[in-house]
Amino acid sequence: MPSWIEAGFEEYVKRFTKDISLHLIEVPAVKHSKNVNVETIIKTEGERILRSIPKNNEIIALDVKGQEWSSEQLAQQIEQWQVRGRDVSLLIGGPEGLSEDCLKMAKTHWSLSQLTFPHPLVRIIVAEQLYRAISILKGHPYHRSDVTNLH
Repeated sequence: MPSWIEAGFEEYVKRFTKDISLHLIEVPAVKHSKNVNVETIIKTEGERILRSIPKNNEIIALDVKGQEWSSEQLAQQIEQWQVRGRDVSLLIGGPEGLSEDCLKMAKTHWSLSQLTFPHPLVRIIVAEQLYRAISILKGHPYHRSDVTNLH
């Protein structure tokens, strides 16, 4: 992973408070080769992802076909996750996406956007959006939804 990706992710992680934390668990990608087809890659990566999820975590799959949330709606989701009292695992697939098994295990499917993002950048976007949503819940001025002039 490029150092600027790691630095960007860590910048948001260090902003989280003690009551809500964010941890990254990287699952090694399957190497592409002439002898391995895309379906096998997706299945193998899916198995690795599912094995890495701590027991009793609520699973949220990042999926282009999932539901898009505003920052305020994400804040409401975080509140609901807290009320349920379970840790949450956000699954981000490899460049080919998540396996069917991962998608089936997920309680919710979340789409960041209809846009396509470079895979490494997604971890920074997710960290920033989670931080923004937590800021909304805490009444912190980081999130300003009243911006009307964009140049």
